[in-house]
Amino acid sequence: MAKSFRLFNIIIVLFLICPTGLWGQTLTVGTTAIENAYRNAQLMGQMDSTVSFTSFPLFPDALHKHKKNIDPDSALHKSSRSKFDGTLHFRNENGLIKLLPVEWIQQYNSDHPYGINDGAMIPARGYQTLFSAGLFVRLGPLSIQLKPEAVYAENSYFKGNPDYQGYFKYLCYIDLPERFGNTPYQKLFWGQSSIRLTAGSISFGLSNENLWWGPGTYNALLMTNNAPGFEHFTLNTVRPVKTSIGSFEGQLIAGRLDVSGDSATRNSNWRYLNGLELSYQPKWIPGLFLGLTRSFISYGKSLKSLNDYLPVITPVTKASDGGTSEDAKGRDQIASIFMRWLWPEEHGEIYFEYGREDHNWNMRDFLQEASHSAAYILGLRKLIPLKVHKDEYIQINMEVSQLESNSATINRGWTIDWYTHTPITEGYTNLGQVLGAGIGPGSNLQTIQIGWVKGLKNLGIQIERFVHNNNYFYDAIKDPRKNWVDLSGGIVASWDIGHLLFNVNTQFIRSINYEWQYDPKLSVPQQYWNESRDLFNFHGQLGIQYRF
Repeated sequence: MAKSFRLFNIIIVLFLICPTGLWGQTLTVGTTAIENAYRNAQLMGQMDSTVSFTSFPLFPDALHKHKKNIDPDSALHKSSRSKFDGTLHFRNENGLIKLLPVEWIQQYNSDHPYGINDGAMIPARGYQTLFSAGLFVRLGPLSIQLKPEAVYAENSYFKGNPDYQGYFKYLCYIDLPERFGNTPYQKLFWGQSSIRLTAGSISFGLSNENLWWGPGTYNALLMTNNAPGFEHFTLNTVRPVKTSIGSFEGQLIAGRLDVSGDSATRNSNWRYLNGLELSYQPKWIPGLFLGLTRSFISYGKSLKSLNDYLPVITPVTKASDGGTSEDAKGRDQIASIFMRWLWPEEHGEIYFEYGREDHNWNMRDFLQEASHSAAYILGLRKLIPLKVHKDEYIQINMEVSQLESNSATINRGWTIDWYTHTPITEGYTNLGQVLGAGIGPGSNLQTIQIGWVKGLKNLGIQIERFVHNNNYFYDAIKDPRKNWVDLSGGIVASWDIGHLLFNVNTQFIRSINYEWQYDPKLSVPQQYWNESRDLFNFHGQLGIQYRF
């Protein structure tokens, strides 16, 4: 204990004597309009090209010192009529207290649950709302961000598939309830809160913030804001660490995951998550980012040695890490590699993430069947400047996410569902929602978004095709008429008016064979491919943010 206390004191002293720089609160995951504004500024050559945009939350004050992190285009500063910006300085400018943006998000599903990447919100029918506000305090290298989130969901009854419990028996190893209880859902979370020590480019602390790892816009394989944030220790960069061979960014976390209590998972013990994200920007290839992510989940009661607490630093193949003894440890590993290639001259980027749910036995195994238990995300973003209107663009986003198992996996005699593994009955989830890609195990998503963009203003259309768990479909359903596919189209928009920032997302969804229910419309003569009585669902979200 005494040694640990001395080590803690040494860490504190190092942070106190190192230069801290001017940095502020984080830009929380899910602040879509502001995140897009920064990423688009990089595409236009207006921002440091060594910033990877593959590890969130961002620390924009450290990246873009002359601008506030909530005001990337300076429109708020120019339009503000008040001298008060929610900030109070003390101790000769070394201390700061700041009001964080007030956020109110409202969501509605007309027929059945729908929605991903909405943080502490849940998939539920009916009306739902999230409210968040808070304070940021900084004194020297110490910062405290308090931003709790309150959620209320009507959680109305909907008519599901009477045989849907068969799906849960198939999954068996994941905490994904069809409905979160039978009454209105209301909870208070720590939300986007943290306490940190930051020196130079490095920050260490305790956080409950949502994370996003990887280059994807609509999905990522290991970390997104699909589930509520979870408590974790974090050691991360706040800006690129520049060296003679290029720039590096990264994050190491150790956290706690909990169950929802609303599904038939067989273990209520908390789970331990150890995760790592690293990205590298080679000095000789401007705009290219290469990276990796890795995470392990195990039960908290099994933590005994350093290997149990930091498995992300162990060898990546089973043969190098004890062979079959790795399986006996009762934990699950997920890993991915990614690439993002930025072309400011063309105002565009492409990106790719490839991941594995199951360890390779050795490198020979990987080289022979690299597609075993694999998933991938592939996307592009392009800005087309409008010559007649300064700082206005047409933005095109396209992304494909593929989590469905392939023939190489099936040929091994079992189906690997992403985010599930035999020893961990709750899977890769927190409070009943997947930590990674919100589409969930065995699913695929294709997204196209085209719109007009100017700063924080955006108006466009979005079209999606969402195929639900094809692994279950091909293994248990098999009837080609019963595949569950959601086709949707709608309007996405963001607009800033003074201190207010509005975000709108509407989707008109045709759920073909909802929950694999095929209910054909009878015709004469009878036909095998009769039209089904598909469900129609309206999904709408309105976010209002007041920025000081």
